[in-house]
Amino acid sequence: MKFIRDLVVLASGILSALYLLNISFGVAEFIPDNIPIFGNLDEAAATGLLINCLAYFGLNVGQLFRRKDEAAKPPPKTHDIDVS
Repeated sequence: MKFIRDLVVLASGILSALYLLNISFGVAEFIPDNIPIFGNLDEAAATGLLINCLAYFGLNVGQLFRRKDEAAKPPPKTHDIDVS
């Protein structure tokens, strides 16, 4: 079952990467880019899908853009105080 899930995630990652590469030169698009605001939603969805597929296989793209000192810093401690 895990093998099938891996294949589905890999296939959706490949398809989203191919969609973002725009191999069809804009001929085959779900939403045309010249529609204001909504024109880029399909590319945003494909980007989100690709990032999630990469994270599934262990490549966390969000960690690439963090500062090293922020990643090493422990999370802040919080205290729950009831004030009456």
